[in-house]
Amino acid sequence: MSEFGQGRSDRPRRNETNRGGGQVRRDDAGRTRNRGGSGQRQFSASAPSARGRRADPARLTAFEVLRAVAEHDAYANLVLPTRIRDHRLDRRDAGFATELTYGALRGQGLYDAILSRCVDRPLDQLDPAVLDALRLGAHQLLAMRVPNHAALDETVSLARMVIGAGASGLINAVLRKVSLKDLDTWSAELVEGVTDESAAAALVHSHPEWIVRALRQALVAHGRDASEINDLLAADNLAPVVNLVALPGIGSLEEALDNGAEVGTLVADSAYYQGGDIARLSSVREGSTRVQDAGSQLVARALAQVPLPDAGEDAYWLDLCAGPGGKAALLAALASEHGARLTANEPAEHRAELVSKALVAVDPDTWMISVRDGREYGEAEYAGGYDRVMVDAPCSGLGALRRRPESRWRKSPKDVAELTILQGELLDAALSAVRVGGVVAYVTCSPHPAETVAVVDDVLSRHSNVKLLDTGAALEAAALPGMASASRKVGDGSTIQLWPHIHRTDAMFMALLTRTA
Repeated sequence: MSEFGQGRSDRPRRNETNRGGGQVRRDDAGRTRNRGGSGQRQFSASAPSARGRRADPARLTAFEVLRAVAEHDAYANLVLPTRIRDHRLDRRDAGFATELTYGALRGQGLYDAILSRCVDRPLDQLDPAVLDALRLGAHQLLAMRVPNHAALDETVSLARMVIGAGASGLINAVLRKVSLKDLDTWSAELVEGVTDESAAAALVHSHPEWIVRALRQALVAHGRDASEINDLLAADNLAPVVNLVALPGIGSLEEALDNGAEVGTLVADSAYYQGGDIARLSSVREGSTRVQDAGSQLVARALAQVPLPDAGEDAYWLDLCAGPGGKAALLAALASEHGARLTANEPAEHRAELVSKALVAVDPDTWMISVRDGREYGEAEYAGGYDRVMVDAPCSGLGALRRRPESRWRKSPKDVAELTILQGELLDAALSAVRVGGVVAYVTCSPHPAETVAVVDDVLSRHSNVKLLDTGAALEAAALPGMASASRKVGDGSTIQLWPHIHRTDAMFMALLTRTA
């Protein structure tokens, strides 16, 4: 046997000389000693020969999604299902990968603040892949029911496989420091001495500070108490349950209920689903049952069901901003039941194709696709041509932060300012396109006052022939009994604002308006 082979086969001795001439100290099992955060010598969790060189597939899936989000501005909810299928994860591992991915993305701000106290350099000087691995490790240690040794060993194994042995040593050392305290202790240390309530809430609940201030302002603007801000931020960080809708007259929830779904409590023909990959349901693949937040279902139904102020013809409906097609599919099914026809407009060609796919289960004689700038519907040729119009306006998406975990870190106040101009223009176009006595629904998935009440107030001040309807009453009529109030009185009418911490929906806003002359 060669000297090399003999050395590899023998059990390591308690004291050896390393390449630098120093002593390598090992225990009887061959584990090397290292220094923990306390300065006391500790043995590593495993012998060198036993340390993992391959990543757990669920953790590798989460890491690949975080890398796609960081490197390519990808959306986690689009990348994750593909990675789950690529790695052939079973239902249990898919659930673990989903919680790890979304949790690390939501908690990024808080985890970075903790990691910055455990790393000897600014975080922006770390390799981005190393930082993503640290975030995944921190989430496992602080917010998941994963034993510390498993979170450490598996994250280090992941780093060894996809980043390199050198990075794995840094990751091991940093995560050991993180593991010395629980999340509550870390949070208390971070906010110690922070006197500004919004700044403290931003740290603890892992939101950008400007969003915390905007949401606090939104609560007040929509008639709620600013003290609810912590409940709202906490709801943003909860993993949302998948909401299903069976298209009226077309779909059925029977298959979903047979697979563990629960009947929805907010709106008819809805269900809550926690059974894993939704694409496993044939009704979802066929399009007769769709994934759609209950708040979106409610606003679509409210528009479809509200009595027209002028009980004239009710044959032509318009979805002005239809992509990617969720509300359009429900509106088309409801229009079919009413004997009406829906025009689904989407200015982007590729999104118009998504709308067309979303509508595939609905009778094609009851809908058509239009591909044009929604503002063109304000031109004379469309004037008064529609009885009901949905304006689901492009917005900041601050009401859907729980479903799009990476989005909070990509947004800025500038986004809101740029969108409000477009929102007003689209609402003007809709009010031109609707007939006298018809109804326009102005909808945003944002509670920000600049995108909601300010837009409505502005259009009412500019158009003496536009009236705000009692939107709260229309929403309550469309909802199942027992829904918590969402309305805010404005003169003789009202607007509605749904909330994650109150209604278990995205923070949807709606105002129903009619043209009187």
